[in-house]
Amino acid sequence: MVHEEVLVILDKVPVLLEDIPVTLAKVLEEVGRVLAGTRVRSGLHESPLAALLRLGPGRSGGAAAKMATNLSAAAAAPEAAARGHNLPALVFGVLLIVVIICGNLLVCLSVFTEKALKTTTNYFIVSLAVADLMLAVLVLPLFVYSEFQDGVWTLSTAICDCLMTMDVMLCTASIFNLCAISVDRFIAVLIPLNYNRKHVDLRQTVLLSATWILALAVASPVMFGINNVPGRDPSECKLESDDYVLYSSVCSFFIPCPIMLLLYFGMFRGLRRWEEARKAKLRNSIQACRKLQEAAASLPPLASLPPPLPPIIEREQTDTQDELSTFPSPDQPFHSPQYKDGPVRTVSFAEIKYNPEPRKRKTAKINSRERKAMKVLPVVVGAFLFCWTPFFVLHTMRARCQDCHIPPALMSVVTWLGYVNSALNPVIYTVFNTEFRNFFKKFLHRCFSKSA
Repeated sequence: MVHEEVLVILDKVPVLLEDIPVTLAKVLEEVGRVLAGTRVRSGLHESPLAALLRLGPGRSGGAAAKMATNLSAAAAAPEAAARGHNLPALVFGVLLIVVIICGNLLVCLSVFTEKALKTTTNYFIVSLAVADLMLAVLVLPLFVYSEFQDGVWTLSTAICDCLMTMDVMLCTASIFNLCAISVDRFIAVLIPLNYNRKHVDLRQTVLLSATWILALAVASPVMFGINNVPGRDPSECKLESDDYVLYSSVCSFFIPCPIMLLLYFGMFRGLRRWEEARKAKLRNSIQACRKLQEAAASLPPLASLPPPLPPIIEREQTDTQDELSTFPSPDQPFHSPQYKDGPVRTVSFAEIKYNPEPRKRKTAKINSRERKAMKVLPVVVGAFLFCWTPFFVLHTMRARCQDCHIPPALMSVVTWLGYVNSALNPVIYTVFNTEFRNFFKKFLHRCFSKSA
């Protein structure tokens, strides 16, 4: 009987031995989770495996430590294999940063050094260049680092929140500056005589200040902790609140974009009216010249004119005119000094010279600016919509449509496309301007000649 019981126990030993590794694995996994939570709360940079081994043989045991080592290595291998490095993103990001910094620095330098470029419209362009320059210095380096890490955020959440704040504020400021430029040019085209081109007045100062204040107001919720939501993944840096994503998208794009389109549409219609009026005035002038030519052709020849008066009659007529010219004009007031003190030299209205050239030059300059604005208008609107529309549409769709699956690679591409707009802005607002282009050529020639 005893012999049979011993055999039954021995038969169960292999089953028990098979269950021991599974049980130990579960126990060690639970211990690792607890220790990981303790490590995060305490801020200690110590792995769960090291904490488990630090407990000593009495609490863990040599076999448990060995098994923990194997489990930790097995868990770390897939993570290390999954985390790669995106070298093309690094190369493209560095080149983009260099292009944005160089282009916008040239814009600022040209306005502050060239007297001919110190106009109110160019001050708006400087504000836009400063926003793009700060974006390249404060936002893009961290974004490029995250893209190089294949989208894995390895820094602290506090740095992530600072990055999101600066990203939202500077991108919004860049878009608002584009709208401010459209407002400024709308006024310059439709109300040219009331537009101050040489000095920044109160209206333009308010417009420039409102651009940055509104951009800061849009980004301020991130500074006050709206990104700190429960269950936040520290390995991903993004805007966590879907409501804030919708709010920032509406304020940064879906409201400014229609305003900008309406202003440019109104400016385009105004330019067309100016062009039609100019052509009509030119046609009227041509018709008037033709009528004068026809009238001159219908005059009798010089041979048919009456002969001149005899010299005696002509001299008497001249003396009579001289005597009449010495009398005061009845249009003069009675308290004039001419009535009191005798003859005083007066100046007739015929002697007053009126020079209409300044007004003509001013009108011609306004028309030239309008024609330049008409040429750059499709480029400005097209580049803005091409760069920013895909990002904000997908950004809003990802926040509001929970069932919509948007690939991370697609979000990365549209984000890069939005940042490219900061590199295009110097090209759009300067290459189409002859004065900026001449300064760039002169500055680059000077730099290359010194280096040579």
